[in-house]
Amino acid sequence: MSNPIQVEQMEPRWPVAIALLVLLALVAVMPDHYRLLPSWAPFAVAAMACLPMAGVARSARRSHWLRIEGVVLKLIAVFIILSAAVVLAVLIRDIILSSPQASGLELLTSSVVVWACNVLGFSLLYWQVDGDGPEGRMQTGTCRTDWLFAQATALERVPPDWQSTFADYLFLAFSTATAFSTTDTLPLTVRAKLLMMLEALISMVTLVVVASRAINVLGS
Repeated sequence: MSNPIQVEQMEPRWPVAIALLVLLALVAVMPDHYRLLPSWAPFAVAAMACLPMAGVARSARRSHWLRIEGVVLKLIAVFIILSAAVVLAVLIRDIILSSPQASGLELLTSSVVVWACNVLGFSLLYWQVDGDGPEGRMQTGTCRTDWLFAQATALERVPPDWQSTFADYLFLAFSTATAFSTTDTLPLTVRAKLLMMLEALISMVTLVVVASRAINVLGS
């Protein structure tokens, strides 16, 4: 039987909660006609995400809450990514049809929200799938990872108990969405490469088509 994860080994969940709060703030400024769901829906999604994370941090039944957290956060990550993709498709349709709703400011605001949703959604997904999730990565040598971080190749320069955290996956998602390629992190599996390709594609279309169109309209 594997040893239970100790309290001091548990990765803190507050960075994930802060990232969700930032996303809520961005969604709040999104034009109403580009929102797929009612204004209260993002708050319900955030509450669904925070509940299992609170259970992991506070409950004595951590293994139970870890399983729930993994399922819930993966579903929420997929929901965020799909929502961003659908809104992006609507934005492109309005641009092609020269819709009066697609003003420069609304296009710019919506493209920022779509890009941020893309980054956050994939960072959550990366964090949860790599090495069977945060709890799986704590079990050194018992899981196969999907990404090789720079710290893992320079162990003499990092603490001996270093493990990748949500911040590392947020940086990975941010780098993929801006550089459209890997930076200091190498994908090791096919699914990691496919996920990064999809994120880069959504980001590229958002920046090249929507954001550039918004800047062009605002500048004219």
